[in-house]
Amino acid sequence: MAKKPNRWLVKSDPEEYSWQRLEADGITVWDGVTNPLALIHVRSIRSGDPVLVYHTGRDKAIVGIAQAATGAYPDPKQGDPKLVVFDVQPVRALPKLVSLSAIKAERKLANWELVRLGRLSVMPVTEAQWAEVMRMAGA
Repeated sequence: MAKKPNRWLVKSDPEEYSWQRLEADGITVWDGVTNPLALIHVRSIRSGDPVLVYHTGRDKAIVGIAQAATGAYPDPKQGDPKLVVFDVQPVRALPKLVSLSAIKAERKLANWELVRLGRLSVMPVTEAQWAEVMRMAGA
């Protein structure tokens, strides 16, 4: 039996790299992750894993669903093998943005790293969390 894919959330400052740019590019290298815990999560990403894209900054909302196009590999721009990246491609924008304030107000999401560890840029998403975000987004 095939293992279910892991689910992830990645954060991006839309002024640096937005969902709209990912849609236009079609695929990109997800780089710039340096936090040790976030890097552990990146190393666990496999090709085909679904990924929620979250805009930081003034938006503070989950804006779209993407998919890992590759698993983790060493960042070709860095000389440090500990720094890893993966390729990601857009799947679809969410019908309705899911704001951080709405996420924080939802009791079912209170233990999510997005709420508890605000600075973490890559984090796992449980099936239950994913389902709740999809419900909130009207997807």
